[in-house]
Amino acid sequence: MTDLLLIGGATPEMLERLEAAFTVHRLEDAADPVSWLAEHGSKIHYVATNGHDGVKPNYIKAMPDLKLISCYGVGYDAIDTSLARAGGIMVTHTPNVLNAEVASTALMLMLACYRNLLADDAHVRSGDWETGGNAPLSRSADNQVVGIVGLGRIGLAIADKLAPFNATILYHARSQKMVPYQYCESLVDMAQAADVLVCITPGGEATSKLVNAEVINALGPKGTLINVSRGSVVDETAMIAALQEGRLGWAGLDVFEQEPKVPAALRQMANVVLLPHVGSATHETRAAMGNLTVDNLLQHLENGTVISPVPECGDM
Repeated sequence: MTDLLLIGGATPEMLERLEAAFTVHRLEDAADPVSWLAEHGSKIHYVATNGHDGVKPNYIKAMPDLKLISCYGVGYDAIDTSLARAGGIMVTHTPNVLNAEVASTALMLMLACYRNLLADDAHVRSGDWETGGNAPLSRSADNQVVGIVGLGRIGLAIADKLAPFNATILYHARSQKMVPYQYCESLVDMAQAADVLVCITPGGEATSKLVNAEVINALGPKGTLINVSRGSVVDETAMIAALQEGRLGWAGLDVFEQEPKVPAALRQMANVVLLPHVGSATHETRAAMGNLTVDNLLQHLENGTVISPVPECGDM
């Protein structure tokens, strides 16, 4: 059978399907991955990985006959697609199947910030409701101006889920789209106009610290920042300072610059809601992602085509 390298974990269902079609090698079983690849890399034709682990450039170079990297996740910034494409290597990911779930996570973070979910939960659990009376009032999430940074598939799903809240949707993207929302060429201007800024743009060098101190200051002390994209998209140091100094009101974060390490300053703030990168983490969505990861591999093995190439490989 054809050899496949597994980088990171896989569900039992994925492994069952992979092992039926490939000889699966787990990189985590190698005491020294670099040495293992130097010895065995020439026989690897397929790689299954994930958006966090990706494939290091030196790993790609150590597999001269690699045909396809199948990524479990919509984000693939941990894979050097330019290097892969130059070597004729197809890269796939798992878009669409997680759009609705990540959109739900963004909405959950926004509602948690607006309605003081964590503080009110603690108020009940501590007994303060009984002994001290009602909790402070929160803010309504209705009729807000929401600026979406990156109006791709998930961004559109977020806009759709905000419709019952009567939100005014603004968006900032590389180019204007044929959508019924207001395009903002300037991210700073959009932040100035918005009550909420939702980050759902891809990671990577092009978007590193896109939401910087200037954008955060424009969002302002009554603003709420939601990040369900990548930690690298937001200047975390600038965001923490703004939250501490009152220049930014609230933040709902599913991703971080050095995850799973989260700055102590963020963990200590009452105006921040923190999630452990679980935007798509439901049984149903992760099963769909796993199926698509394997389907891309099996289809390529059968006829050389794939279902969901990353944009950089769409014409290969």
